[in-house]
Amino acid sequence: MEVTLTVNGEPVTRDVEARLLLVHFLRDELGLTGTHWGCDTSNCGSCVVLYDGEPVKSCTVLTAMAGGHDVDTVESLEQDGVLDPVQQGFMECHGLQCGFCTSGMLMSARALLDRDPDPSDDDIREAISGQICRCTGYASIVRSVRWAADHPEGRIEA
Repeated sequence: MEVTLTVNGEPVTRDVEARLLLVHFLRDELGLTGTHWGCDTSNCGSCVVLYDGEPVKSCTVLTAMAGGHDVDTVESLEQDGVLDPVQQGFMECHGLQCGFCTSGMLMSARALLDRDPDPSDDDIREAISGQICRCTGYASIVRSVRWAADHPEGRIEA
């Protein structure tokens, strides 16, 4: 079946199998490998993308269902060589170790900050609660998102 959707601001039309998962479409058809495919059970959250601005696990969405919708992947965050504040926060506060969960964490954090530019630490914890990180213990991830909230332009204030 033919499906047309917008991915990272660009319209995309492809013939796909009805059962093709969005995570595989993004990775295998479009080469957007920043979206990780982790657990195969929708538990880990490494495949989170923004679907019409809301975080979803792309392993739970059929590509055919995404027709007519906007999908943003981690590749959409950096613009013209400038990191998104969430990406910068993860660098500043050491919010990643192995990096496997990072793309999903970044997208969940971006969605949170888009709807609430000044979330509490509890709000941050809730926003990332559907994702598993086996390395950081989450404290550095919460600090990273807090940094992004405190530096919405992504710059370190002198």
